[in-house]
Amino acid sequence: MRFEIMRLNDVDGSAVDSTVVDAASVNRIVQQAAAIGQRIYIRPLESSAS
Repeated sequence: MRFEIMRLNDVDGSAVDSTVVDAASVNRIVQQAAAIGQRIYIRPLESSAS
């Protein structure tokens, strides 16, 4: 499963940038964001029908 992770602006909460990662990478990114006090928003990407 893949997720979109958006880094949020500290002032107004708007998305500053985003990246798409696999499920195995989510925990590492959350830990890094928590360590520096960064606000992030994570949402699952819809899988495309094949």
